[in-house]
Amino acid sequence: METRRLGRTGIDASVIGLGTEHLHKKPRKTVVSVIHEAIDRGVSYFDLVFSFSDYRDNLGAAFKGRRHKVVVAGHIGCAETDGRYRKTRFVRECDVLFHDLLKRLDTDHIDVLVLQFVDKEEDYEEIMKPHGLMDLARRLQKEGKARAIGLSGHKIPVALKAVKSGEIDVLMFPLNLAWNVVPGREEILQACVEEEVGLVAMKVFAGGRIFQKREGKSVTPAQCLHYALSQTGVSTVVPGVRNLNQLIETLRYLCATNEEKDFNSIVRDFQEDLEGNCVYCNHCLPCPAGIDIGRTIQKLDKILAASSDKLKTVHKTRSEKRSFYYPGRIRTARGDLEDHSGQASACTECGVCMERCPFGVDVISEMKKAAELLETKA
Repeated sequence: METRRLGRTGIDASVIGLGTEHLHKKPRKTVVSVIHEAIDRGVSYFDLVFSFSDYRDNLGAAFKGRRHKVVVAGHIGCAETDGRYRKTRFVRECDVLFHDLLKRLDTDHIDVLVLQFVDKEEDYEEIMKPHGLMDLARRLQKEGKARAIGLSGHKIPVALKAVKSGEIDVLMFPLNLAWNVVPGREEILQACVEEEVGLVAMKVFAGGRIFQKREGKSVTPAQCLHYALSQTGVSTVVPGVRNLNQLIETLRYLCATNEEKDFNSIVRDFQEDLEGNCVYCNHCLPCPAGIDIGRTIQKLDKILAASSDKLKTVHKTRSEKRSFYYPGRIRTARGDLEDHSGQASACTECGVCMERCPFGVDVISEMKKAAELLETKA
């Protein structure tokens, strides 16, 4: 496994890291097997995004005896309410949850402390104000509990401001070949190089949307990974996997030929507007009506895809080759079509989710469609 220096941190990270979001709610046996296999194959960079206790406990079990082999990126700025993700900027709460992370991982430090989901100017000012989250991160770093400070975001203006501020060592930012022409993207990449900020590419599979075949052309995980790793300043990528099979498919990149990794001939075919397309990240939560918005839209996408004979044929062919799918990849198995939400009609159209969404998804319209198409499948 190739490693790259993570900006000015002095930390070396495997070029293929691992996001752990999709291991949430998986059995401990699955989590441990995935993490152990990843480490054994040279993966060293792991991104831990949630505050859920069972999620952290499972990862703690997976890292036991192997902590010295890995670089752990842990997040502050998120919490939970009744088992659902929510964003928080309360310093005391974040402090408590950070120390909870240390305890559950049985470690005395986190390698990269990431301030999570900072997209709006007012949010940036909130975390940067005196006694805000950045001051908390600096204190934890001074105490030796964090080696480097990072920030995750999806919007170029705020991400660029953070990089140029000199306050962060690492930036997590979405990079994938579907969003190759996003205005200002090159400026972000160049700024990370100039400021020696380590760049961690997230959403390299665009939530799985990118695997939908377009006009007779398809894309592979190896092409997606190679695209992200070919971008200026990128230190590592953090694709997410749900199981061991998906991990093995992802790590096939390491033995792929140059021809198998080449993406130049398909970039134009897979361009997609960054705005308005859900990647099932659930940054829109919590929903006041208790709807799992990302999951609901994902199910809706499956129903819509299943109504297309062309897509049915595509995915039937793929299913003959492998028995797994990437997070978000549309699957047309009978069980998926019967697994309806039954919750979308609870939407009150309050619009809170749309204010939070980093991609400008018209969630209200999506919930109306979901209520009509999913709930009538019962």
